[in-house]
Amino acid sequence: MSEQAPIRAKAGFIIDMDGVIYHGNRLLPGATEFVAWLRTEQKKFLFLTNSSERTPRELCQKLARLGIEVAAEHFYTSALATAAFLAGQKPGGSAFVIGEAGLTNALYEAGFTLNDVSPDYVVVGETHSYNYDQITRAVRLVLKGAKLIGTNSDVTGTVEGGLVPATKALIAPIELATGAQAYFVGKPNPLIMRHALQQLGCRREETVILGDRMDTDIIAGIESGIETVLVLTGVTAEADLHRFAYQPHHVCRDLVALLT
Repeated sequence: MSEQAPIRAKAGFIIDMDGVIYHGNRLLPGATEFVAWLRTEQKKFLFLTNSSERTPRELCQKLARLGIEVAAEHFYTSALATAAFLAGQKPGGSAFVIGEAGLTNALYEAGFTLNDVSPDYVVVGETHSYNYDQITRAVRLVLKGAKLIGTNSDVTGTVEGGLVPATKALIAPIELATGAQAYFVGKPNPLIMRHALQQLGCRREETVILGDRMDTDIIAGIESGIETVLVLTGVTAEADLHRFAYQPHHVCRDLVALLT
């Protein structure tokens, strides 16, 4: 029996995207073969990303451009989890949003309206249009009573050129200026993991999570009771493992190694 056989025996796979499947617009080793294997073996799988920028349809189209055809139902984002959380907290509420289409669309579909005067929430996700005016507006709204929400607690993200600031870095000036502490919905919050298991239709005991970050993917799995696989094609290197008080159940060089 190969070292990776217990992983491959799982019924359900929760898979991070950035750093596992691709970097920017470049597929990572084994990605195409791994998705083909999931289909051949009739595994249940869900791509779970802390990125809030794109809708599932856009993520589906991105993978298609890279040569992997996957239906939109196989994608779940921190934007969708944030929208579901807020809809449960305050049905029909309103938000001032710093983010991209994936986040605004998710909030609309959850019954929220956008409001830059007296919103219930200020919601921050990844964005390329981050600016001083938005920060100022967000600070003033939080000081007036709006609750501060982050789609995820990632400090950085990975692209082809290297690291970029992510949600926790973008929300930090608002926290510092207001004294408010943001609530983050995405990984490692067990909330998004429960949503993912519901979407997947699997119990945690029969599921495995594959990710490239110890501080989001791996700790999310550990805190949710899901077996974890650290894939060494993204943020966390093998040399970094000693810095963490917790360890993944498995470590794989890349997706190629998972299949051999």
